[in-house]
Amino acid sequence: MKETTEIMCNVIDVQYQLFLAKDQLNMAPSTPVFDSISTEVSRFETVVESSAAKPFPCIRSGSHADIGSRPSMDDEHVRIDDLSAHLGSYFKCPSSFYAVFDGHGGRDAAAYVKRNAVRLFFEDVHLPQTSVVDDVFLRALLNSHREAFLQADSALADKSIASSSCGTTALTALVLGRHLVVANAGDCRAVLCRKGVAVDVSQDHKPSSLPERRRVEELGGRVEGEYLVDVSQDHKPSLSVTRALGDWDFKLRVGSASPLTAEPEVQQFMLTEADEFLIIGCDGIWDVMSSQHAVSLVRRGLRLHDDPELSARELVMEASRLHSADNLTAVVVCFASPNPVESCEPQSRRLRCSRLSEAWSKLKSSLEGN
Repeated sequence: MKETTEIMCNVIDVQYQLFLAKDQLNMAPSTPVFDSISTEVSRFETVVESSAAKPFPCIRSGSHADIGSRPSMDDEHVRIDDLSAHLGSYFKCPSSFYAVFDGHGGRDAAAYVKRNAVRLFFEDVHLPQTSVVDDVFLRALLNSHREAFLQADSALADKSIASSSCGTTALTALVLGRHLVVANAGDCRAVLCRKGVAVDVSQDHKPSSLPERRRVEELGGRVEGEYLVDVSQDHKPSLSVTRALGDWDFKLRVGSASPLTAEPEVQQFMLTEADEFLIIGCDGIWDVMSSQHAVSLVRRGLRLHDDPELSARELVMEASRLHSADNLTAVVVCFASPNPVESCEPQSRRLRCSRLSEAWSKLKSSLEGN
């Protein structure tokens, strides 16, 4: 009887281990290989990829802004998950639009660009009429974003809109099907989470940037430390950015090349299944944390609660905890639902107990039959 019991227990144990091995094999996630992100920095490069074969990302977003330690709130932002609600059938595929504006010298410049963003970037734009997002359409789209920045800058030369010492940095992100178009002038930043890795999809325009410093100096400008200095004025006003809208105290007349420019860098990316979410934020965020820090924080939060609004708030709170001295604004745009972080140990324990209970029931029935 004892030998029979031991033999049956061994058999059950072997079957149990085999069952576990098979179950783990079936549950093992596959790791697909995705195409690299295609970018355009100074020239357009046609992206050869069949976006029609892939589903469009399901867009969800959240945002949070806080005055921080500043006496006034000069940040503004735009968050539109469904552009068709504003533009009708303007685009032939799903589209979303996001922007952050970091004002300085007051909030008038940032507030003006926010109020007029849809008009500047879409309503006043004439794009090729096509049902396909091809290279001709994308060239025109990128150029229209550039023109929108410059038109906003020209409007801010009107002192009835904003004083000549008031300006704003600006960053916009348009999601058009699987295409992502980012335009930036200043030190706001856009960061893509690509399978947990931070990918900067904009460049900070600061005097400490070598290409920016070279451009400024070639146009007769001057950099002192981390600031762009206006040497034409006795009190030498300074800015911590090399590109901005407004700030006409720093600029030559409209239409002239100036060390401080509103000319944006416009880049285009093709989103893949590996791209989880996008963060855009004003420099108050990036002054105190790296792109990877922000991505890791948001990714961890999304896996726990899957709430981009809460993730944006957590990012702003983290920047505040790290003693950011600026206004704080963050927008989180999700392209897919995250894989949840599960407490695997209790679930595994419950599963194991269930299987052991089933095995002992079989053993008991077999022994009683003997």
